[in-house]
Amino acid sequence: MAEEIKTARAEAKTIRISAFKVRLVMDNIRNKSVKDAFSILALTPNGASVAIEKVLKSAVANATNNKKMDAEKLFVKEIYANEAVTMKRFLPRAKGSASRLLKRTSNIVVVVAEKE
Repeated sequence: MAEEIKTARAEAKTIRISAFKVRLVMDNIRNKSVKDAFSILALTPNGASVAIEKVLKSAVANATNNKKMDAEKLFVKEIYANEAVTMKRFLPRAKGSASRLLKRTSNIVVVVAEKE
């Protein structure tokens, strides 16, 4: 019987940035080692990289503390962002009308695993 791969995950819910913008940064670190992923995120000039870095740190901490994995062997197995709640706001316009503002949020999920 094949040995099951040990994974650890972390989630951040209702982060105040659109999922589309978060996915642009996530595509750069998918399937990379954790060390490389932190380097890429540190050099990425995007607001989403700060939120992704926090979730990645949490996933690594879950792996080392709860699952007893080696931090040097970890890599980003899965990373994705889904749309969360969209807050609707209104902006006054000319002639008594109003425009709708959509303030989008996202849920970020990071799964790390050990390389064999």
